[in-house]
Amino acid sequence: MSEDIEQEERRPILTYPFETVPETGTGDAVEVAPGVLWLRMPLGGSLKFINVWAIRDGEGYAIVDTGIQTKETSSAWRAAFTGAMQGLPVTRVIVTHLHPDHVGMAGWLARKFDARLWMTRLEYISCRMLAADTGREAPEDGVRFYRAAGWGEEGIETYRARFGGFGKGIYPLPDSYQRMSDGDVIRIGDHDWRVIVGCGHSPEHACLYSEALNVMISGDQVLPRISSNVSVFPTEPNADPMDDWLTSLAKVKREVPEGVLVLPAHNDPFHGLHIRIDHLIRGHERSLIRLERALSEPRRAIDVFSALFARPIGPDVMGMATGESLAHINCLRHRGRITMETDAQGVAWYRTVPGV
Repeated sequence: MSEDIEQEERRPILTYPFETVPETGTGDAVEVAPGVLWLRMPLGGSLKFINVWAIRDGEGYAIVDTGIQTKETSSAWRAAFTGAMQGLPVTRVIVTHLHPDHVGMAGWLARKFDARLWMTRLEYISCRMLAADTGREAPEDGVRFYRAAGWGEEGIETYRARFGGFGKGIYPLPDSYQRMSDGDVIRIGDHDWRVIVGCGHSPEHACLYSEALNVMISGDQVLPRISSNVSVFPTEPNADPMDDWLTSLAKVKREVPEGVLVLPAHNDPFHGLHIRIDHLIRGHERSLIRLERALSEPRRAIDVFSALFARPIGPDVMGMATGESLAHINCLRHRGRITMETDAQGVAWYRTVPGV
């Protein structure tokens, strides 16, 4: 995940049970449940850290999520090995999804400890595919995609320059892995953890829920203070990830009880899962209503930012904002609420369906 775009609706009232938080990048940890350690790995940008989790697993620790590949993260893990993990080995590396802040050090940890990587199939394969783009020139499909969204030449050149950068944030993945699937029950140490898969933010995002501990590791599926980016990308321009995302949130609410302690990838552990899910769903549905109203006249994807985001969109988040705008647009298209016409320059214009 890059940087998330916050929603403007008022945040729900959640409770945060831990007054003490681990110091980022020091190997410091806080025990949030029996045998479950909370550590923080450093990130750049507006997200200063990612939460990672070490779960006691026999004579060592299973690691859930790993941080982005940097020298700072490597140093932080080495401090954790001798600090919070007390010199015990890593038994396996579990990754919730493919974004570099989650998978970045997975290959390094797996090789260092000869530990198996655990991921869902789509996340593993998609990560390998994206990493293979490193060093390639930007494809013409991608250029057409962003021109259709309304980007000018400066934005297109930025896209060309940045294309293929995904692999720079991850250590090479192992050539084999252990597949996790929705509904799988994984025994880690003394407790069972059930895999709950969600889609929309990434292809096949895995959450882990322990009924015995009353704990869910949510990755980016449910965050307490920011709304995870849901985007359309050039590889699948007509996708509807917003519907996938809303459906997945409803699924998590059905399958995980309200009283669970949620361990998110960003911000602090919290109580109030169902309240937060309801807020996220309402927020996106309100955004869809605002967008539909804004499309009473024909507009491009880049023309609707003000209807969706509470802050100005600069060049640093232009790609993410465009992807999320198109996720809302495609959702309305799939619902039959808006239509699209492409002009002679290949730019897509959207407007509401008359009479609907």
